[in-house]
Amino acid sequence: MVTARAAATFEPVGRSAGAARSFVREALLGWGLPEVVDDAVVLVSELVTNAVVHAGTAAEVCCLREDGTVRIEVTDHHPERGLPTFADVPTTASDHYADADGEGGRGLLMCAALAERWGVEYGSGRKTVWFRLILPAHPAGTRYALPATPGGELPRSSGPVHVAVVQLDDDGRVLAWNPDAEALFQHPADTVLGRPWADLALWPQTADAGPGLGLAATLRLARWEGGYALRRADGSTVDVYGVQVRLRDTDGTPSTLCTLVLDDHRAVLRSPARALPGDRSEPAARLDLLAGLGTGEDLDTLLQHTVERARDLLDADAAYLLLTTEDETAFEVRAATGLPAARPHTRFPVDTGNRYDSPRLPSVHEDLAARPTGLPVLDDSGLRSLLTVPLKVEGRLIGSLGIATAGPGRYDNEDALRLQSAADRLALAVESTRLTELERLRRGSLSFLVEASDLLAGTLEHEQTLALMAQMAVPTLASWCAVYTNGDHGAPASLAFVLHEDEDRIDPLRALLDKTAAPDTGPTHGARFWTGPTDTADGNGFTHEPGLTGLLGETVVLPLTARNRVIGLLALGTPSGVRFRQEVLELAEDLSRRAALALDNSRLYSERTATSQALQRSLLPPDLPDIPGVEVDVYYQAAGEGNEVGGDFYDLFPIREGTYGFAIGDVCGTGPEAASVTGLARHSLRLLAREGLDAPQVLSRLNTAILDEGSRSRFLTLLYGELTPRPDGSTELSLVCAGHPLPLRLRTDGRVDRAATPQPLLGVMDDLDLTAEHLVLNPGEVLLCVTDGVTERREGLRMLGDDGLAEVLTGCTGLTAGAVALRVQRAVERFAPEPPSDDMAILTLRVPTQRSA
Repeated sequence: MVTARAAATFEPVGRSAGAARSFVREALLGWGLPEVVDDAVVLVSELVTNAVVHAGTAAEVCCLREDGTVRIEVTDHHPERGLPTFADVPTTASDHYADADGEGGRGLLMCAALAERWGVEYGSGRKTVWFRLILPAHPAGTRYALPATPGGELPRSSGPVHVAVVQLDDDGRVLAWNPDAEALFQHPADTVLGRPWADLALWPQTADAGPGLGLAATLRLARWEGGYALRRADGSTVDVYGVQVRLRDTDGTPSTLCTLVLDDHRAVLRSPARALPGDRSEPAARLDLLAGLGTGEDLDTLLQHTVERARDLLDADAAYLLLTTEDETAFEVRAATGLPAARPHTRFPVDTGNRYDSPRLPSVHEDLAARPTGLPVLDDSGLRSLLTVPLKVEGRLIGSLGIATAGPGRYDNEDALRLQSAADRLALAVESTRLTELERLRRGSLSFLVEASDLLAGTLEHEQTLALMAQMAVPTLASWCAVYTNGDHGAPASLAFVLHEDEDRIDPLRALLDKTAAPDTGPTHGARFWTGPTDTADGNGFTHEPGLTGLLGETVVLPLTARNRVIGLLALGTPSGVRFRQEVLELAEDLSRRAALALDNSRLYSERTATSQALQRSLLPPDLPDIPGVEVDVYYQAAGEGNEVGGDFYDLFPIREGTYGFAIGDVCGTGPEAASVTGLARHSLRLLAREGLDAPQVLSRLNTAILDEGSRSRFLTLLYGELTPRPDGSTELSLVCAGHPLPLRLRTDGRVDRAATPQPLLGVMDDLDLTAEHLVLNPGEVLLCVTDGVTERREGLRMLGDDGLAEVLTGCTGLTAGAVALRVQRAVERFAPEPPSDDMAILTLRVPTQRSA
């Protein structure tokens, strides 16, 4: 059964949450229920904030007193917002505010923690969240008492004390008028019933009424207490002190009950809570800033919960909490509510030099308009009253907690003592949680750096190293990253890589950075702030362009120093309104040192590889000549990463008019050492063949040249031949196969036979007895020449061998020289799943038929 009701509507503005807290506090105190005020105020503050700030609608708050419970309802007009699940509840304060559209789920979690029952009801165009608090039992006995007072200090009375009781309807007209009211004001009941209360009350008569609070508005408050004046029947006025309580009968009709005494008798009605500062006789209720907080919460959640609960319990408009840096020289903003200027992680000095505003002592500021504190968190806030208390652990300052309101003179020393007592208990929880978080961050940072080192060490490709640097930084350290590399001979740094956590913003960011002069190299260590991108955006009107809105917050530049030389710069940036935390900057410096060494290694590797490849390409033969009447095709693959030339080689060159030399060989080993003998053999063959020597003489002279290399010499297998196309369409060949896999001849009928016989290899013996073998390649026939990388292709104990190669060649009848080479190459690759481990060269010669020609 509902025994009392109070309701109010609050517009969707930032101050509504504070007004709702005041309304609920006054209503419950007016009903004599101080025991549930704190929990109710905290819950209503959260739910109204969801409605007016996040949902953007007006909020209706209704307080219902029932038998043994109080039910409070908060209604908004945004029903399409679904009820969040507990799995969706943000885990940190930053997550909560990042989701401006989400109702956060935190209000519902708090309802679950503090209320006896709660729920959500949906109606047409509205949604109501309600909760019910159990009223504690009130046994008979003393509820409130003041100590004994000497008779001379007791309130005085000139005669009988009359307590007038007047009941007013919802329109402010008199419903009831008791005999004491007749005695005090000389109006018989039948002459005032039905009259407007405004005809009798002179409002305001004293300063106690409060500025800007009209009679009609006061009558609708859940509870009001103060002084004014009333007209007597004879036209005179009398000062009175009254208590007004808003009631609702069982039919739901509201009314206001006024209890009045002469102003000299105000001690009869005046509640202890309205005693002047310094006159409080009842100990103030203890503040518990940690109530409703779950176990194991992270530091950000703990701090945000603290400021919001401090704001609610002390009926403030704003609150903030600062923590000291590790060296205890600066404060850092870690949590705030109701303060737009309090950007997270903003830093300012602990000591301002003013001993009257020492952060190490509680401080009450009655009017900031008359005497500002200079705290950056209060810039442009319009707040007037401020109360700050230090957070200390074992005498060491670890932070500061502040609350503020829009009106002046709101706080006194009693409030400071209450908040300081709560802050002393809070400080231990904050320090314990902070130390736990620091340890977790240190472990996380170490793990991050180990992973970064492993990834950066896993590649020597310059472009991939640049990409890895940026990917390690975004989004772990910053929302975007740019890498600059220094040019040679003092050239300015150039933009090499750009990454943003939102891929759609990479191109706009790169365009902005292209228009921004690269940062100066600066010192060889440490992060420094850089305003270049912001200056460029502001100066060219880019700030509000698509893709750049909210892009730029803080930007820092870190040098990439390796081997005592700055080789580039790492730029990191945050979105608008976000600042770098010190621990993030320290982690970024560690990353930049590791990244710089990896980048320099990749640069050196790229330079060495480019030089090696240029030298290797010089060992390859130029473009193959066109030979009339002969198709020629070559496939070549050097073993080893980054090698273009190995121990296998080939060549095809003109010797004299109508005659061409060809060679395919294999130097012992692979890599650069074998490639050096490759160059000697290829150039020697060309030179000796053009001197008019026949094939055996050419190879004998080459054998001598190889042996002259001494310890650097390597033995060499070589197939060398000379070919001369004939007028009848055939081609005459002269061959010497010095220790090399024998060439295979594919006839037009598909038969495959060897085209030469084996002879001694080169680079082993001084005197060689070599002879030339002659054959004629008829139209349609193919001569296949390969190195042992083809024939010795293995899979386990299996080897392709000469027979396997001959089988592959048998199926190539009628194919062009290029098709034959391609089919052999594919057969080699498919023979085993592993990539070839040896150099491989394939040279095919084919005499086309008249039809194919």
